[in-house]
Amino acid sequence: MSPPLGAAMVWESLPDPYPLYARLREEGAPRLVRLRSGLYGRLVTRYGDARAALADPRLSKDPRIAPPGWQEAGRGRPLEDRSGLGTHLLTTDPPEHTRLRRLVSRYFTARRLAGMRDGIEARARDLAAALKPGDDLVAGFAAPLQAGVICDVLGVPERDRTDFRRWTAAVVSSEPGERDARPAALRELAAYARELVAAKRREPGDDVISAVTGAAHDGDGMTGDEALSMLFLLLVAGYETTVGLIALGTYTLLRHPDRLAELRARPELAGQAVEELLRHDSPVELATWRFAREPVEIGGVRLEAGEPVLVALAAANRDPDRFDAPDVPVLTREDNAHLSFGHGPHHCLGAPLARLVARAALTEVARLPGLALAVPPEALRWRSSITVRGPRELPVVFAR
Repeated sequence: MSPPLGAAMVWESLPDPYPLYARLREEGAPRLVRLRSGLYGRLVTRYGDARAALADPRLSKDPRIAPPGWQEAGRGRPLEDRSGLGTHLLTTDPPEHTRLRRLVSRYFTARRLAGMRDGIEARARDLAAALKPGDDLVAGFAAPLQAGVICDVLGVPERDRTDFRRWTAAVVSSEPGERDARPAALRELAAYARELVAAKRREPGDDVISAVTGAAHDGDGMTGDEALSMLFLLLVAGYETTVGLIALGTYTLLRHPDRLAELRARPELAGQAVEELLRHDSPVELATWRFAREPVEIGGVRLEAGEPVLVALAAANRDPDRFDAPDVPVLTREDNAHLSFGHGPHHCLGAPLARLVARAALTEVARLPGLALAVPPEALRWRSSITVRGPRELPVVFAR
């Protein structure tokens, strides 16, 4: 049975959502919200409730569990039908999720990531050196850095990377004027993924796509459609979220010049700084949809079977019942069990790679002398997306 949607709060992404999140945390109970797309669900904002919900097996990731008519309310774009790219880590539950994750995690080992560090740091240095005062730090640094890294990891040829960036931007956007481009981008990305999978089967390399398609080809448990869906997830999620992390982290440092100076003086803090910047402003504001398998209580509210749930990671990360001075970035914070990479069986598989890239990026950003925003903060345009949070552009000035 659907909840009474007349009582739903309209939710949309904001440049500064934290005053609203503070009010919702004080209310405690998960609020019923409706997105501009028409989709609705319960918004979980308190840290304890959020952490429990992320690991609760009674909350499924499978959108087929959603109540009848829910997806049609979202302007007729079923979540389980993304041009054949819908069966991946974000839409499956154990044991299917466990099997798929195991097949991909073979590539993301600590040893392999350690071997990538020097190349990532060199790429970040080269891109930072090419920046000019007045440049957009997103388009000129964060985006090409992560595009190069994720395409190297996945095995996307250099000639295809411009199209890849265009497709991924369209897929995650919720801008009213850009939503119509999403179906076409999905179809083009799906067609490209199929071509790339076929090419990797003919000539495999040392990359994730070759590993995934090999698993599909040799009967190791991944079907062809699952391999394509996994490729889609890694291409989109692995790229956009880390670009958001670099952009948001830099923005926070620019808004707190003392923290920027601290990182410049103590580059060894880069690892801790990344964790704190993730906590202070998560590039993934809301975790992806979950659906109650059975009646379940969250924050004192009973949810009926099928009811959709959105966990507000950004709100949980600023819960004063969990973190001291939650609205203040403290680069040396020790107790920092933030939820930006999730929690439980769906904890982000690419978290170690994102951390590696972000450490390299923010180290180079901090070295730019006199770094400052080139425009007033209120002039920045922000992403309109429930998937990725961050400034669309970040024009900066610095001394050379």
